[in-house]
Amino acid sequence: MTASRPVPQRLVIGITGATGAVYGLHLLRRARALQLETHLILTPAGVLNAHHELGLDREALECEADVSYAPGDVGACVASGSFATSAMIVAPCSMKSLAAIAHGFGDNLLTRAADVTLKERRRLVLVVRETPFNLAHLRNMTAVTEMGGIVFPPLPAFYHHPKDIEDLVNESVERVLELAGVAGAQPQAWAGLRGS
Repeated sequence: MTASRPVPQRLVIGITGATGAVYGLHLLRRARALQLETHLILTPAGVLNAHHELGLDREALECEADVSYAPGDVGACVASGSFATSAMIVAPCSMKSLAAIAHGFGDNLLTRAADVTLKERRRLVLVVRETPFNLAHLRNMTAVTEMGGIVFPPLPAFYHHPKDIEDLVNESVERVLELAGVAGAQPQAWAGLRGS
């Protein structure tokens, strides 16, 4: 009898066209540092936004992942529940992608992979980027939450005294990875108020 080989800790990362491409980039880099196998789905609007905000093109972002897919590649392995993954994170997550995920509208690989994540009862974390929210946004976030997904607007914490934007982004990334169940994530815990 042969021993079964352990499944590598695989993380699906989606990057959409909402502002905040830096979250997706830092997630890919942190996942690599944690020796996770990353599977990237980058939408066309995600590429546009990454170019505008970070000066990066599709090729530069795809180089940060172990495997990357075009959003139209609906036959990719991540479109099937038989392909074992640990979790999926969409960072940033546009309201369009949120709506598609909330209503099971798997019209591209990103929304199909999210649907698979939910149906297989795996962790799905959506780093939604919009403000203020309208009623449709709130209802879609409620629907995803009711299906077991986690909605995580990357609202910065200041109790750890961040020195710059990089500190704020990195802290959100660590919290997202922890929510996704990634071993080795290191968000800074609240230590309580100290008396003066």
